Amino acid sequence: ISSDLVPFGSSPANDFPWRTAFSETFRRLGALIADNDIRVSMHPGQYTVLNSPDQNVVDRAILDLEYHHDILTLLGTDAKSKIILHLGGSYGDRTAAQDRFIENFKRLSLPVRRRLVLENDDRSYNIFQVLEVANRIGVPVVFDNLHHALNFPTKNLPDSTWVDLCAATWKPSDGRQKIHYSQQSTDGKPGAHSRTIAINGFLEYMAPLAGRTLDVMLEVKDKNLSAVKCMLCLAENPRIDALEREWACYKYAVLEHSQHHYQRIRSLLNDKTGYPAVAFYNLVESALEHPVDIGSAANAAMHVWGYFKKEVPEQSKAEFERLLKGYMAGQVSLERLKRLLYKHAQAYDENYLLQSYYFE
Repeated sequence: ISSDLVPFGSSPANDFPWRTAFSETFRRLGALIADNDIRVSMHPGQYTVLNSPDQNVVDRAILDLEYHHDILTLLGTDAKSKIILHLGGSYGDRTAAQDRFIENFKRLSLPVRRRLVLENDDRSYNIFQVLEVANRIGVPVVFDNLHHALNFPTKNLPDSTWVDLCAATWKPSDGRQKIHYSQQSTDGKPGAHSRTIAINGFLEYMAPLAGRTLDVMLEVKDKNLSAVKCMLCLAENPRIDALEREWACYKYAVLEHSQHHYQRIRSLLNDKTGYPAVAFYNLVESALEHPVDIGSAANAAMHVWGYFKKEVPEQSKAEFERLLKGYMAGQVSLERLKRLLYKHAQAYDENYLLQSYYFE
């Protein structure tokens, strides 16, 4: 859950009684979370530093952690819903900075301490150093694979071993052990998260972790799209109709990139006795890596237009034809053409299209 849910929620400058003013909204959201068996967490930002040598920074960090705890409490969650925090900076003396974190940790209220989880970072504190501190204060540790790849101990071990060492820090009252998984963006700085989770890399990473009871949090730009992908590829009770629902969401997005991939996926899903989840997502990923093809995009737009072309007035038909011709001639952007299609999909309540990834 975003730390910015309540603007300036932890600031003394904010004297608005948001905890009581929004209590009913929090209650309704909490019921949604509980009814759907969702485990939520929060991750304070880079300015919430508990081991800073500046006492004012520490004081603000404590207020911010209390704010995060209040959000999770108002939602009706227990201590299994965590607040994830990095140790902070090293400030030229890592041992002193670690000791300072421990001393300031003792200033936190007991309910906040019960929610707190430590995570390794990509610069200051590797997983070994985080485990040292966590074992001294008795809090769980989240293992982050991408941070670890950029900042690992001198004596390194397989990721699965570090995950097991972190598992020992989780008590039953903390809920299932949680890890963070992400992949490096191909065009971003080191540590930047990828646009989507490449399924082959994910499955290769998860194979040594088989048999463990984990909550795996994906840190990725497309969020739930990758989450569903990974869940379906690890499904214990696979069903072909789950892939067919995914194809309904993806198909026009795939079509505008590659008609070849579109046809291959249709053929793949014709066999109703199998469950080709990995092959399906490999084709989807491959298609979306292709640049948008003008002819394919025009074809996809005409397919989408077909859902309401008989209902729209003549003026709208003329506008669509004008924009489509303009796009194919390089005079109109695809975004402009798709905005028109989206407007009509909303107007005619075409949920099949509105729930698809075509307009993402």
